[in-house]
This record gives sequence, structure tokens and C-alpha cells, in this order.
Amino acid sequence: MRSGVRLAFDVGTSRIGVARCGQEAILAVPVLTLRRDRYGTDREEAADLVEEYAALEVLVGLPRSMAGGRSSSSARDSRRWARALASAVAPVAVRLVDERLTTVTAHRRLHEAGLRERTFRGVVDEAAAVVILEQALETERLTGRPPGERVPPSKRGST
Repeated sequence: MRSGVRLAFDVGTSRIGVARCGQEAILAVPVLTLRRDRYGTDREEAADLVEEYAALEVLVGLPRSMAGGRSSSSARDSRRWARALASAVAPVAVRLVDERLTTVTAHRRLHEAGLRERTFRGVVDEAAAVVILEQALETERLTGRPPGERVPPSKRGST
């Protein structure tokens, strides 16, 4: 298992949940929720977080269907966002990781913590990012390889 801080992003249409782990890559914790906007401010804020935490790697959730398909508009949006972030944080690696059932798991955990559905909006994206990061760390522990697929930086003007 590689040591180093990782940041995970759960990219949605209006919000982006952020989670991180420490240098030992043991415990995933929520960081904050970014607001999506059409000006790319969310990607700039994400890049600032990568620098602030001196992240070894960035993990972006890739929405897939239960059958494994990934051609949805959400998947295309996550890929686009990840490519733009990869351009902003190079040479830090950005990887897309399967996020199936992360939101379901996050909702279950928040219910188990005693929170009501109405109060989820502010934290569910962060909780989903925690699940994405936990699953990615577990994958690396089991396989000895970085999880998911590496994202190449976007070409100029394609963000």
C-alpha cells in the first residue's frame, strides 16, 4: 500500500462532495462540499485542495449502471470534470473509480447515525466521497495496484 494523502470527489450536477485520507491511507474523512458552477470555480477550488493537502492522488467517482455500463450523461460529466482537474493538478494522478452504490451506502450510514432525510443535503455528497475513497483504498490494499483508471489531462479548450 502506497503512503500518501488521497482526495476523493463525488461529482454531482449541483454539488461535489470531498473526502480525504491521511498520509497512512487508513481512515477516510469528509472535508467539505463544493458548489458546481458553469465557470469552473469548483475545479479551481478542487485544485486548491489538492495543493493544500499535498495529495499523492485524486479519485473521482465514475457513475456506472449496475450492469457496469458507463455511457450516461453523469458518467460523461464526471469524465469531463476529471480531465479538467487532471490538467489543473498535473503531475498529480487523477483516477476514475467505480462509484456504484456509494450514495445508497452514504444514505444508509447517515440514517444509522440518526440523521433525518431532510438534513442529508448538506452532507450526503461528502459521505458518498468518503465511501468512494474507502472502496478505492480497499481495492489498493487487496490488489497492490492503484484503483480505477488514470485520467489523461484534457486538451486545451475541451473543458
